[in-house]
Amino acid sequence: MIVKDEGIVLKSFDYRETSRIATFFTQHHGRVSGVLKGIRKDHKKFGSNIDRFSINEIVYYEYSRSDLHLISQCDLKQYYFPIREDYKKSLAANYILELVDIIMPSQEPNEKIYILMKEYLKHLESAKDIDKLVHIFQIKILGLSGFRPHIDSCVKCQKQVVGRVRFSLASGGLVCANCPTIGKDFAIISNGTVSTMLHIERSTFEQALRLGLPLTIKKELKYVLNNFLVYHLEKRIKSAEYL
Repeated sequence: MIVKDEGIVLKSFDYRETSRIATFFTQHHGRVSGVLKGIRKDHKKFGSNIDRFSINEIVYYEYSRSDLHLISQCDLKQYYFPIREDYKKSLAANYILELVDIIMPSQEPNEKIYILMKEYLKHLESAKDIDKLVHIFQIKILGLSGFRPHIDSCVKCQKQVVGRVRFSLASGGLVCANCPTIGKDFAIISNGTVSTMLHIERSTFEQALRLGLPLTIKKELKYVLNNFLVYHLEKRIKSAEYL
């Protein structure tokens, strides 16, 4: 079957002598991988160099018995030059590519995550506060992908939690003072950090960007979100070390 879609390049690598294999997160078909035959031999054969986090229109032959398809057409739509010219912005762009590649199963459609990625890259071009942008993306993708931490109440007794509380990695959310946690797998976080996460979840991307984030809340978000993702994905996100 021939499929046409728009996709963001997550990664690519050389294949045999003249070809490349690329993985895209597409608008309507989720994470898709395919071979671009002859792209290294004849650069005019495709309208894109399939650079990471570029947006491309692709046409591919979908194989029913394989997750690796044949890409016959790939045309560049958006390249994000301002991101590529800034080292930290490039790292921040590569971080979400790695995160989506790990979180999302092959060929599982999720248009909301695709739209989230485009919003993130659009704002990253002119971002002043890159850390805030990364935290917004982390919180929103956790909700959209089914990995959302339990932050509405105590994950064990379901009662409302107030003041400084414990965030348990193993339990996957907040634990009140009356409920036990195992070992030292928790962090003490403020009610302001919890409120920030809930606000970002329920807001549009534009509204979340207008939210002020004090340094103390940023530090707590960084610890909680990065460690929560590593714990539950069971895989370290390499690019997170440099953000």
